[in-house]
Amino acid sequence: MALNVFDHDEYRPPVWKSYLYQLQQEAPHPRRITCTSEVENRPKYYGREFHGMISREEADQLLSQAEGSYLIRESQRQPGTYTLALRFGNQTRNFRLYHDGKHFVGEKRFESIHDLVTDGLITLYIETKAAEYIAKMTINPIYERVGYTTLNQEPTLKKLLPHSPEMPDGPVPIKDGRNTERLTSLVRRATLRESDMVPKYEKVHNFKVHTFRGPHWCEYCANFMWGLIAQGVKCADCGLNVHKQCSKVVPNDCQPDLRHVKKVYSCDLTTLVKAHNTKRPMVVDMCIQELEARGLQSEGLYRISGFSELVEDVKLAFDRDGEKADISSNAYEDINIITGALKLYFRELPIPLITYDAYPRFIETAKITDAEKRLESLHEALKLLPPAHIETLRYLMAHLKRVTDYEKENLMSSENLGIVFGPTLMRAPELDAMTALNDIRYQRLVVETLITNEDVLF
Repeated sequence: MALNVFDHDEYRPPVWKSYLYQLQQEAPHPRRITCTSEVENRPKYYGREFHGMISREEADQLLSQAEGSYLIRESQRQPGTYTLALRFGNQTRNFRLYHDGKHFVGEKRFESIHDLVTDGLITLYIETKAAEYIAKMTINPIYERVGYTTLNQEPTLKKLLPHSPEMPDGPVPIKDGRNTERLTSLVRRATLRESDMVPKYEKVHNFKVHTFRGPHWCEYCANFMWGLIAQGVKCADCGLNVHKQCSKVVPNDCQPDLRHVKKVYSCDLTTLVKAHNTKRPMVVDMCIQELEARGLQSEGLYRISGFSELVEDVKLAFDRDGEKADISSNAYEDINIITGALKLYFRELPIPLITYDAYPRFIETAKITDAEKRLESLHEALKLLPPAHIETLRYLMAHLKRVTDYEKENLMSSENLGIVFGPTLMRAPELDAMTALNDIRYQRLVVETLITNEDVLF
């Protein structure tokens, strides 16, 4: 029997709302009021819209002819400062105008005064006409109905996606003879296949202000993203496009897309494991598996450094090839190159394995002299770590414990490994140099205790 995808409550094709789009189309257009006479000392980055040092009253009279009229004047009270005078809502509005290579009156920066005024008129018009509507945009969002699901009917869903010329950011057919479509990040979430074996780590979205080319709709509330530039924000990890105000209420359920996550090293740990749909970073698993296969008895394991250029070569291999990177003995005979690559991975994490937020608690724990109380405190401190971090730490500590099982051969005790891994897994959050130096002994003690008691703590 054919499967009807709409039997599932989790997914219905989104309906994009056109009200704000229509308002943008209705917004007044800029009308430059040019100065007919030559003005002395006109800044080179202003054109004929600059009228020199005229009064507010004179500007008001010049602008009274039409909505959207604008000019620039120099302040009479503060010479050398400039004001954009703009006609909107049958009154003149004055904005302090700045230039630092681009023009701006607020956060947005524009290449031209015309673009600044165009964007300003759109914003003023929409926020005046639809203030109440905008305030309620985040209520009953489509995001709550789509979200991340475990539906496996991706090909079926692709065929059933809404398709309308009024939705420029929706699915667009690719004319290559194949029945394929570009999925928005919203629909990608709806069709995502998740493995039951992989933990569902929580991850916040990595939103950055973004300028969308052509009309775009918010993938949280389904409303149009108005303006000429910086209309909203885009998640740098999963590509989710939303209004700035909607970004504050989007759940912490980012599912990174490998099209956005371009590297392995220097990538946030949770972002990496969610992008690759794994429990731990593949570089950690692969390096440890390689080490345990051929290096546990190697003298000075982790203490002796591998040749730095070859360690960098391993890093580039992971960034380029991911889990297909070749780190076998055929490629790298010296096991110290693999240990160097693993340590480098942890050192280059933007947020350390033992996070900045949890760092003070771990240091305080190390200062406890009573061994039993220190262990209890360490158990509580571990709860402060994000799930992907604690899983990776658990796996690493179990490995290091096995390294100590071969101490007679490799000469690496838990204390020696603590000296190596303390500063690698823990970094002081903006502490002065002296405090950071004093913390090194406590970092060593934290790692040493974690290795020795890994079977109890994890």
